Amino acid sequence: MKNIKKITAIALYFLCLSPLAAQKTQWTPDGNAYYSFTKNGVGIIDVLNPGKDQAFLSNNELIPSGSSTALEVQSFQVSPDSKSLLLFTNTKKVWRDNTRGDYWIFDKNTKKLTQLGKDLPKASLMFAKFSPDGKKVAYVSKHNIYIEDLSNNQLTKITNDGTDRMINGTFDWAYEEEFGTQDGFRWSPDGSKIAYWKLDARGTKNFLMINNTDSLYSFTIPVEYPKVGENPSGCSIWFYDLASKSSKKADIAGDEVQHYIPRMEWVQDSKSIILQQLNRKQNQSKIMVADAHSGTGKTIYTETDAAWIDIKSRWNDNDPSGWDWINNGKEFLWVSEKDGWRHIYKIDMNGKETLITKDAFDVIKPEFFDIQNKQIYFLASPDNATQKYLYKVSMQGGKSQRITPVAYTGSNQYMISPNGKIAMFNNSSVNARSAGAVVSLPEHKELVAAKSVSKADPARAKTEFFQITTQDGVTLDGWVVKPKNFDPNKKYPIVFMVYGEPGSQTVTDNFYAGKNGLYVGDMAQDGYLYVSLENRGTPAPKGREWRKSIYRKIGQLNIRDQAMGAKALFAKWPYADTSRVAVWGWSGGGSSTLNLLGQYPDIYQTGIAIAPVANQLFYDNIYQERYMGLPQENREDFVNGSPLAYAKNLKGNLLLVHGTGDDNVHYQNTEVYINELVKYNKQFQLMSYPNRTHSISEGEGTSLHLATMFTKYLKEHCPPGAR
Repeated sequence: MKNIKKITAIALYFLCLSPLAAQKTQWTPDGNAYYSFTKNGVGIIDVLNPGKDQAFLSNNELIPSGSSTALEVQSFQVSPDSKSLLLFTNTKKVWRDNTRGDYWIFDKNTKKLTQLGKDLPKASLMFAKFSPDGKKVAYVSKHNIYIEDLSNNQLTKITNDGTDRMINGTFDWAYEEEFGTQDGFRWSPDGSKIAYWKLDARGTKNFLMINNTDSLYSFTIPVEYPKVGENPSGCSIWFYDLASKSSKKADIAGDEVQHYIPRMEWVQDSKSIILQQLNRKQNQSKIMVADAHSGTGKTIYTETDAAWIDIKSRWNDNDPSGWDWINNGKEFLWVSEKDGWRHIYKIDMNGKETLITKDAFDVIKPEFFDIQNKQIYFLASPDNATQKYLYKVSMQGGKSQRITPVAYTGSNQYMISPNGKIAMFNNSSVNARSAGAVVSLPEHKELVAAKSVSKADPARAKTEFFQITTQDGVTLDGWVVKPKNFDPNKKYPIVFMVYGEPGSQTVTDNFYAGKNGLYVGDMAQDGYLYVSLENRGTPAPKGREWRKSIYRKIGQLNIRDQAMGAKALFAKWPYADTSRVAVWGWSGGGSSTLNLLGQYPDIYQTGIAIAPVANQLFYDNIYQERYMGLPQENREDFVNGSPLAYAKNLKGNLLLVHGTGDDNVHYQNTEVYINELVKYNKQFQLMSYPNRTHSISEGEGTSLHLATMFTKYLKEHCPPGAR
């Protein structure tokens, strides 16, 4: 139920996009350049000397022998010795990303292209990566793991039980969606072994979506989807030894079905692995070490929380991979909210912990661990939860120091070089944005000017930030875009954009704050007040209590905050027309919209709910149980927080929008909600998009159709303009 992911212009630079592909940045060994797609192929981009880039692979070299067509490459990896490239092509979507396809090796010395896994099914390879010495590549195909020797292309199959339900080296739908896990195997640092996840999904039921439009007879699309209260897939960790060609299961204490393992990496000496295990309720975290030779595992550190424990993916761009080693592998860095703030700790291999960030504010996101200089760079914003700034602190602990100059307000992004001396820097606020500058660290001296700079259009209404305190004593951040030629003596319709769940913030200071991509035209020009409020329970950097106060109260606490925030605004803003109040949201925001209409029908007259969860018991177990507990223990919380319980109270106008091919929030939610509306003779409008997923973006004309419908409905039922 996470918010729709939207790639904005400011993100494109960091993704190193070509017209055909997105690529994770790979730096050169000296940290002064990185590999990227260019219009001519793949180049080495000199960060400090723009215009002095080097060619690494030309487009002409992407044409396989016997073919006249160049490979369309989605991503690439540079080998450890920088003499070859691993190219990912012919990609296919698995769940939400293009993670399946074909892999080719390009040898820079021989200029030869060689396809890997040629005898395996076409476009079936996943997550290929070099061995540490660059002489082998391992990958997944049809839920089995293979190793291919690059000297002779000989294949070794290291698992044999892979099926659609026995999953080796990758993950099921729920693990990928809620933990960010996709690549499920790891080479040991010395290349002698591979450790991998095995998921047993044989007990997970299929949810069947139906396709009525793409063939004469309809057909079902099965999705292995563990709903709330249903058991997760069983999870285990295995070792494969290349020399003996033998496999061994890690001896991890705890029931495989009632625990999760969202993180696992090798200890630096290649003798053991380290992993994080969560219990089913995700309120107990154990760090375990398992010996690769004997398989024996032991717990070295345990943490509990009265609500839930977040994992690395929550502050690492939805990527849980990697282990942050320091002191030559004797200690590692860890993030925890155990003292009320999201702080960084270091933990040794006996489980002894030391607090590093001691300031009374949250670490939003660790950015870089400068091992050589024993410094940690991280994002934080102690005084304004809508913004982000770079800070640094010594690994020995102490007071943190702000690095971002005061001139750069808003949300700041950094891509720090492995040498820790330079960073590519983006700044975004409601007033302006800049992308592609290069700064020195820690001085933050500009070495290369920004490649693109934009200022807010002075002809457009400005987004303003404010705070409002509700009758419950809760202070909410918010933004508002007021109508053009605003007259405080007149009354204007007010439209709230809401999300409201732990997955995302809506009130952040960036160039896109206050802009509604679904509205055709200019809301301010048409005479709307456009507002968003940040309720408790969202991931704002306001401390653990702010974020986790929503535990077992999704659909209740966040909804009351939103409604009481609206009432407080009406009392403060006499120009808000309380007879023209609308609310809209997508995914979790769609759920919030339905709950606001049902629980506070005297406040909100019009709602547009897109892809909402109508019944929390219908969503996946990892997300919903994390924030709500187990329905076997507190089912009433799930029921009382679900829009379904309040459909009978609907008084106003409702537009309900959903894609029938949504594998995330199933169309089932909208159908049961419709049944409840029909039961109580509640009139509404419905738009079902055949076979569209959670993003409702597939198919010619879809995005324009949705935006046009959204705008038309809003204007008809919440008429714009001053009165």
